[in-house]
Amino acid sequence: MNSKTVGAGSSRRGLRGAVLGATMVAALLTATACQPSGGDDKATASPTAAGSASAGGSKGESTEPSGDSGTGSSTTGAGTGDNGETGGGNGTAYADCEVTGLNTAVELQDGSGETPRHFLLTVTNSTRTPCVLNDAPQVRLKAGNDAPIVDTLGEPDTEPVVVEGGGKAYAGLYVFGNDEGGEAEYDQSDRFTATLVAGEGTELSGTLIFDLPDGLDTVSVDDAARVNGWAGTEGLAMRPITQL
Repeated sequence: MNSKTVGAGSSRRGLRGAVLGATMVAALLTATACQPSGGDDKATASPTAAGSASAGGSKGESTEPSGDSGTGSSTTGAGTGDNGETGGGNGTAYADCEVTGLNTAVELQDGSGETPRHFLLTVTNSTRTPCVLNDAPQVRLKAGNDAPIVDTLGEPDTEPVVVEGGGKAYAGLYVFGNDEGGEAEYDQSDRFTATLVAGEGTELSGTLIFDLPDGLDTVSVDDAARVNGWAGTEGLAMRPITQL
């Protein structure tokens, strides 16, 4: 009897333990199924991080320089040349010509057999920088500063003549008006000189020497001599002179 009683109690306890064990396993399996995996957490965070990187890049592009500073520099440069007068006071953006930067030449305008009277004085700017010639040159037909200055034909053009680098300017010169001929003796000249006038018209700026053209050792000169002011073309320089 006792042995049967002890045996039945053990069977009931073993069944209860098996039931409890199965219940615990089922509970554990349910809890595990409800927890999100670590891989799902990373996948959810990844789009957010990508969005932040994209926004930062757009902001950087919006702060790049616009390039307007180049326009400002151009405007400043354009305004520099508008200040007009220079130290020479000639009313242009260029300095007066210097005699050291000018080459000279003389061309006889009269035909063969005619009395030499009409000459074209030419200066060439031997530099690369434009320079300015003012009024009319102060021409002398004899050597030395004591020689009389040739009168200007009419009023000289007050507009300065800008001579480009390598460019030329001209002045017409008439040297002799006496037609008496015969045995009379006249003053002779073997060269011409021309003193440049500064921008204000009150100062001198060096003297140029014009040797006579080939074939002429001297020319007759008298007080009928006249000079036309500087001009930018041969025609403008000589037209009034040829009327004499």
